Amino acid sequence: MATTCQYKTKNVCSSMIKFDLEGNVVTNVSFQGGCNGNLKAISKLVEGMTVEQIESYLKGNTCGMRNTSCADQLAQGVRKAYEELNK
Repeated sequence: MATTCQYKTKNVCSSMIKFDLEGNVVTNVSFQGGCNGNLKAISKLVEGMTVEQIESYLKGNTCGMRNTSCADQLAQGVRKAYEELNK
């Protein structure tokens, strides 16, 4: 059964990311705020990916002069949720 998770982002335009996590599989990603079209596309692209796959594609991605991005925050958020659920 999937667990609905929320991740409060840091240093990006989006303020919150919501997603479902079942095992290590991520579904139903949605961003609150940020670049609407781009974030909808990211949400569709990562649908059904594992935490590890999302990290491999998105971790470390930057935005402008920031050392993070909404995509990087997604990678951090799914990892954090996965680790908290599997303590």
